[in-house]
Amino acid sequence: MADQPSFGLSHIGQITIRVHDIDRAVACYRDQLWMQFLFSFPGTAFFQCGAVRLMLSKPEKGEFDHPSSIIYFTVDDLNAAYERLKARGVHFEDEPHLIANMEP
Repeated sequence: MADQPSFGLSHIGQITIRVHDIDRAVACYRDQLWMQFLFSFPGTAFFQCGAVRLMLSKPEKGEFDHPSSIIYFTVDDLNAAYERLKARGVHFEDEPHLIANMEP
C-alpha cells in the first residue's frame, strides 16, 4: 500500500458565488440571512460564515457567468430557521425536508 500523502485539502477557506447585482446580494446576505458582513469594493463583497469566508463577485469573464453551486448550512433547528428566514423575506422554492441523515 502506498504511503498516504502528507498534504490534503480539508477545510474550506472561501467560497465565491457569482452575482450580477452586488448591492442586492449584499442586502440579502446581510439583512435577511444576517451573515457577518466584512467589507466590499467595486464588484465584490465579503462575509464571514464561521471559519469560511464567502465572496460575492460579478463574473470576470463570460465563461464564468453561470449559476453557482449550492451551499448547505448547518442549523440547530431546521424548521425554526426556515420560519425565521421566511419572516425576513427570504424566498424558498420548497419547504425543508430531509435528503440524507449525515449523523455518525
